[in-house]
Amino acid sequence: MGMTVVEKILAKAAGLKSVKAGDVVEPKVDLAMSHENAALVINQFKEIYEGTGREAKPWEPSNIAIIFDHRVPAEGPKTATNQKLIRNFVSQHNIEKFHDIRGDRGGICHQILPEYGYVRPGYVVVGTDSHTTSHGALGAFSFGIGATEMASVWTLGVALNVEVPPTIKVVVKGSFPKHVGPKDLILHLIGKLTAQGANFRVLEFHGKTIQKMSTSGRLAICNMSVEAGATSGIVPADEETVRYLKEEAGVKGKIECVVPDDDAVYEQIVDVDVSALAPQIACPHTVDNVKPIDQVAGKPVQQVVIGSCTNGRLDDLAAAAKIIKGKKVAQGTRMLVFPASGRVFAQALDAGYIHDFMKAGAVVMNSGCGPCLGVHQGALGDDEVALATTNRNFKGRMGNPKSEVYLCSPAVAAASAITGVITDPRKGGK
Repeated sequence: MGMTVVEKILAKAAGLKSVKAGDVVEPKVDLAMSHENAALVINQFKEIYEGTGREAKPWEPSNIAIIFDHRVPAEGPKTATNQKLIRNFVSQHNIEKFHDIRGDRGGICHQILPEYGYVRPGYVVVGTDSHTTSHGALGAFSFGIGATEMASVWTLGVALNVEVPPTIKVVVKGSFPKHVGPKDLILHLIGKLTAQGANFRVLEFHGKTIQKMSTSGRLAICNMSVEAGATSGIVPADEETVRYLKEEAGVKGKIECVVPDDDAVYEQIVDVDVSALAPQIACPHTVDNVKPIDQVAGKPVQQVVIGSCTNGRLDDLAAAAKIIKGKKVAQGTRMLVFPASGRVFAQALDAGYIHDFMKAGAVVMNSGCGPCLGVHQGALGDDEVALATTNRNFKGRMGNPKSEVYLCSPAVAAASAITGVITDPRKGGK
């Protein structure tokens, strides 16, 4: 019986010839990622060694990545002290995959990992962040875990008691209409599956549309796979994966692609044709409350946010800048732009996008997660409405349970910033 991509990855990582959905394995971990919550992981990690008389040392520092991104620069003394704790730990154990708040190296963890070539096809990647699912875009089995689980990974180098998940095959065909793209696809799919429709499963993406999709787009759809409940999203590695890793991430040497067997067993097959897909909007307060834009067009918005680990890459900024160039953000509407990394920021600066945003009246912010989760920048006032290219719209997500968040693509966000209401870019943009 054939295996899916994730089954192949887990079998190899666990030293087995084959595995199937439902098996419990303990795979070796190739990359373990944390952000500022590494402070909690460090405390849990040290507790493991208490009373043993042994020094607490990570199993393999080169397999650990720590990126400051949720609260950068530190917004208060507690965060700053935790960051100091992490810096000391990183220095003590020579953890080289560490990204502080330096403008040239900083950024959101789910952009930094692919950008620097830290993720490869066939890897087992764990992260103390639910959107670790992003890295399936590069053909890895990548999933989120808790701080205690991460402490055990740092100790042993394996993920404990991992149940091999069933896989849902998603086959996507057709060409995207103008101003419609990967974000609209994944919102549509989440609406179709529901927030629990892929619980403890893998979404494995196939079809000509996926084959032609950039790595940036693949990162967006894998990033939001967790919003359908998925353990992971994954795109089988192909020529685009190899191109990205070599040309953009600077990876040297051979890259081996893991693909599913022709007779792989899938729990379900979902077909999607994007040819007639309209821009999609996830309405408050759940990500699966998805509607075509014509059902919500005209809704006034007080804040528009473009960025995040979902849609803060260069092509996202380019799509938004093309629409907003030469125009102005509507009176009564605030527009925040935060590129996904320092490298993306610099590229957008060179391309003129930052100038276009600022001249239009947008505030361009440093790379980070602050506005998305509402702990640092861009909080909403009571009864305010935000339209964002981020990945979650739960009540209170942007810092205020008395506000509302709608999710959309960069094109929709830019078109709406100009008008001050939710606007179809096919009608209100270039």
